[in-house]
Amino acid sequence: MKRLGTGIGWRPEIADAVEHMPGIDWVEVVAENTCPGHLPQSLLRLRERGVTVVPHGVSLGLGGADRPDAERLTALAERAEALGSPLVTEHIAFVRAGGPLTASPRLEAGHLLPVPRTRDALDVLCENVRIAQDALPVPLAVENIAALISWPGEELTEGQFLYELADRTGVHLLIDVANLHTNHVNRGEDPAEALADLPLEAIAYVHVAGGFERDGVWHDSHAHPVPRPVLDILTDLASRVSPPGVLLERDENFPEPAELEGELGAIREALEKVGARPAAPSGPRADDTRPADARTTPTPTPTPAPAPDSADDLVRQRLALAQTALLSALVAGTPVPEGFDRVRLGVQARALGGKRADVVAKVAPDLLAILGPAYRPAFLAYAHGHPMTDGYRRDALDFAEQVLLAGQLENPTARRHLREWWLERSGPAPRSQRPAARLARATRRVLLRR
Repeated sequence: MKRLGTGIGWRPEIADAVEHMPGIDWVEVVAENTCPGHLPQSLLRLRERGVTVVPHGVSLGLGGADRPDAERLTALAERAEALGSPLVTEHIAFVRAGGPLTASPRLEAGHLLPVPRTRDALDVLCENVRIAQDALPVPLAVENIAALISWPGEELTEGQFLYELADRTGVHLLIDVANLHTNHVNRGEDPAEALADLPLEAIAYVHVAGGFERDGVWHDSHAHPVPRPVLDILTDLASRVSPPGVLLERDENFPEPAELEGELGAIREALEKVGARPAAPSGPRADDTRPADARTTPTPTPTPAPAPDSADDLVRQRLALAQTALLSALVAGTPVPEGFDRVRLGVQARALGGKRADVVAKVAPDLLAILGPAYRPAFLAYAHGHPMTDGYRRDALDFAEQVLLAGQLENPTARRHLREWWLERSGPAPRSQRPAARLARATRRVLLRR
């Protein structure tokens, strides 16, 4: 696995700061937020300087009951190739449920939800990881996630689950020490025990991030400074293995560049407590005359032994039914499945609704401008009875349509603007570009000439 060094999550809001930040060996980008043919100039400049860029996927849903979507895999592969990446990463999570396996409507979580640590779920995950590995041009690493809720009847600890996954598939691991801390607070799991069970040689790199605690629940926000307990877990990990790379994640509430540099300094100090540090990337030798692409090609991953069995359709269907029941309780208000903590599920449901409102406001900022302070309560009321089924952009359109149909807007100007916004975006092409609209404009021009 390529030695990465010290990195930071690249986000448009801090692109300039990242370019000028000292000691940055590599960056990570959200795969779904990049377009291979239209990469941001900042990323291109970083690539020209030899800074490694790793695409980090969030929507594949490798832990879901369905096999990975071929189009999503193709998109992830295209981004890896466009960025010249030595690997790609995703999550051990499910993000959608329902569909043909359950003969029920498709539901989207808009969030990473935990996979039950059972033998059935492990079989499905292993097969899904193998499918992804076969479709990608570079090695895959998968990340442990943070969770507010626990599945009843789990058969393996997190460390055991990760060990078997890596052992059966040869997949690399992206260990998020902030997520280990989250699961310690929320689920009572000991980070040291998880680290002790890990196949340390499988670690590709490490994530470090901040969060906050409210009413006894830790929220992995990626919007707050990295706390001391997370740094202590990083030190524990570094006492066991020198990580190939360590990366600071920050997604919201971006501080001044000096504060981000201070957090990177704290990460380096946590590693140096045990004499470890993220291994520096090995640059090309002066006498290396190979093409740049050849110099950055990663060492092939050893082919693992075949898994004893693939997940059959009955195993996938059992998992699909369980995940659909949980997701439906979270986003559609159906009864809480037996064995789950009702209070904790309520916390998770409210967190999902809040995140959904925030993301829709980002992808469709005009809605916030049109509705003003009424946006958030109106969206949360809508979300309670309308699960997301096809991504955030479709969600924004469905919300606007519901507001218009319900006659909730008393302000005629806001109502007109919302109607125009919805009409412009609700068809197969923007309203202003549709044939009827073009004909109307042409007719108007002719009439104006008379």
